Amino acid sequence: MSVDLEYPLNYFTGDMRPSRLAFVLLLGKLAVSQQIYDVWQTTWDRSKLFKNVSPSKSIDFSDSTSASSSVNIRVDEANEAQEIVGFGASLSDSSALTLKKLKESNSDRYWELLHRAFDPTYGANSAGLSYIRVPLGATDFSSSVYSLDDTAGDTSFSHFDINRAPSYVFSTLDDIRSINKYLKVHLVPWSPPGWMKDSGSMNGGSLKSEMVKYYSTYFLKAVQGFKNKGIPIYAVTIQNEPLNDNPSYPTCTMTPSVEAKIGKSLRTQLNDNGFSSVKIIGFELYSFHCYAGSVSDQEQFHKAFPSKDIYFTECSGTIGSDWWSDMKWYMDNLWIGALEHRAKSGLMWNLALDGRGNPKLPGTNSCPDGCRALVSVSGGSYTLNQEFISMAHVSKATIPRDPGGPSAKMIGVSVSGSTKWALRTAAFKTKRASSKDWPMYSLVVLNWHDNDNGDWNPTPVTASIQFRGKQVTYTFPVGITTLWWYAE
Repeated sequence: MSVDLEYPLNYFTGDMRPSRLAFVLLLGKLAVSQQIYDVWQTTWDRSKLFKNVSPSKSIDFSDSTSASSSVNIRVDEANEAQEIVGFGASLSDSSALTLKKLKESNSDRYWELLHRAFDPTYGANSAGLSYIRVPLGATDFSSSVYSLDDTAGDTSFSHFDINRAPSYVFSTLDDIRSINKYLKVHLVPWSPPGWMKDSGSMNGGSLKSEMVKYYSTYFLKAVQGFKNKGIPIYAVTIQNEPLNDNPSYPTCTMTPSVEAKIGKSLRTQLNDNGFSSVKIIGFELYSFHCYAGSVSDQEQFHKAFPSKDIYFTECSGTIGSDWWSDMKWYMDNLWIGALEHRAKSGLMWNLALDGRGNPKLPGTNSCPDGCRALVSVSGGSYTLNQEFISMAHVSKATIPRDPGGPSAKMIGVSVSGSTKWALRTAAFKTKRASSKDWPMYSLVVLNWHDNDNGDWNPTPVTASIQFRGKQVTYTFPVGITTLWWYAE
């Protein structure tokens, strides 16, 4: 015997404390089926751009597990992998300046953008980005070359000044944190102060051997400086791209052994000064950025050092590239691929720039074709680029369901069937703050079936989603789909 009633909205939160329920009477017990109720989509033709397309009626899982489609997606929660700590970008000086100008010219659009990007509220029209990388000192996206202590020979760093960084970096961080107080802030220098290097400049060169023993204090001062401004630090990287020696902007080559010496000293200093929770991320080389090598290189690192966490921390779009080709590449290599190969995070380079990839450091030859940011700002408004849209789908699937609650973990997923090649998938499980509430299961699907033997032919794919002996059928348009359900 069953009595079906209209489902109220709070039923679909998975909290199991509704004012009304659909009661299914079975052997005297209450049974509630798993249901897909929240769906976000982006389509190849941009008719939908990270848009909530949740169905008006619930999409119920059934007891049948026989293949009902040409493609079958099997979600395996027993195969649990790494925790996902967040997605985001770098708040370079140029990004912060760009956002400052937007705030001054159109405050409403500025706050709209920050909410669209960073609001972690469940159900919000937001990507829920939660990870920001902040350069220590100048980069190729600064107005001038500077460090946080440019006093030559100051090995005690008594002249260290956190306020040498532009004030709009801190004010923008404060605005973002006013929306998402759980934001993770990751510090990374493009170069040590020039007086510590054999080049005598922040542009190119290497850290002098006699300076290695002093450099960790620079990082401690930075962590303390951010704390004094009310900004807790999640992680520190010793050196951005330590194989890069471009002399047209701040860079520094650094060997793993030198980084190890600095890291060991820094770990002691952080622990002794109340910062034991701050992570140190070493040798941030190209295999953890997207500019060379393959994302599968992360797997080689994992095999060599299985106890070490992996972070994917930088990639940049190129102005003028094809939108749909980019979307497919980002999903395949970064937002699904990097996570498949153990990454706990996914970040792009600049958070915001103008439509030409400016402003840049005067005289730099960096980004000759124009680096596209997550967001382009122009004329008192903004555009969410393909980097943002693609990232948003996975960020949305992995943010904690409860404010400050458990983060998502990647779980197993496999695709079978005659057209399995058409779908690229990732699956996640997010536990709840209360054991009484059901975990959330998320699925991100890229349908890249856009041609037949070279002829353009975008083709929706109907697939069965199998989970815990039940299944549901869903038709995925060519594009990206994020959906989720709850299960006890």
